[in-house]
Amino acid sequence: MIIITGAAGFIGSNLVRFLNDNNYNDLVLVDHFGNEEKLQNIADKKYTLKIDRKDFWTWLEANEQYAQFVIHLGARTDTTETDTSIFDELNLNFSKRLWQYCSEYQIPLVYASSAATYGNGELGFHDKHELSSELKPLNEYGRSKNNFDQWALEQEKQPFFWAGLKFFNVYGPNEYHKNRMASVVYHAFNTIKATGKMQLFRSHRPDFKDGEQSRDFIYVKDICEVIYFLMENRKQSGIYNVGTGKARSFYDLVAATFSAMDLTPDISFKDTPEDIRENYQYFTEAPMQKLKALGFDKPFTTLEEGVKDYVQNYLKDKKRH
Repeated sequence: MIIITGAAGFIGSNLVRFLNDNNYNDLVLVDHFGNEEKLQNIADKKYTLKIDRKDFWTWLEANEQYAQFVIHLGARTDTTETDTSIFDELNLNFSKRLWQYCSEYQIPLVYASSAATYGNGELGFHDKHELSSELKPLNEYGRSKNNFDQWALEQEKQPFFWAGLKFFNVYGPNEYHKNRMASVVYHAFNTIKATGKMQLFRSHRPDFKDGEQSRDFIYVKDICEVIYFLMENRKQSGIYNVGTGKARSFYDLVAATFSAMDLTPDISFKDTPEDIRENYQYFTEAPMQKLKALGFDKPFTTLEEGVKDYVQNYLKDKKRH
């Protein structure tokens, strides 16, 4: 039995599909199931049980002997949220309690960290454990993720195997419920569909041209491949970057979206809003040597391939994966 928290969310529901496709159907899905868009993400999936997160601890107390693996993807992911109590409850304390259960019963644990822990990247983007205490995230979401990473690294009592995954910029199907927090591909597709054009943020730094601000964009199906690899290969516990290892510009991403829609790019620029300008990241890229050293050798989906698959097979008809 595999427990997945955040199972109806973006990455979680894609993972459920991936596991179903690999003949894993004895799944326990944990989430807050009050959002109809999220419920649609798991409507056609195979699983054993669906549990609201408020009932999860009671269930786990009674059923821990059946749990073979825990994949913890549930979190508050709104980077504009400033109420630290929400992050303390959902991202920090929930994760600590789950870690303690997995440690007590020696259940392997994979959990979602975030590249938001790296802040503006002044220390680079290396997934070295010793850097965690020095990182300076730019928002409360990033701080909550880094706080848990640091806490986990300090624990003497650990699960049989554990991995914290620093996801970079993930895009792909099943993010319809994320609204403002959905990927740039999602927003670009809808804007282009409605207007035939797209605006990107103008650069406010002399070392970056307009539209050349870059991220390590990773397709959600590749995220599932990494999690599956760690389920099957429990070699070395620790924190790992999960990106493609290659930064691409927002201009490239939007141009790929136009191309996937069989349209000629019409891209202009606007000032970055002042409320996010000071903390706006201009470059992220995931060094991937640590994960590859474990033996993960599958090639990552290129930006053009991923955007084409997402646009043509999902967004165009609002399909789910």
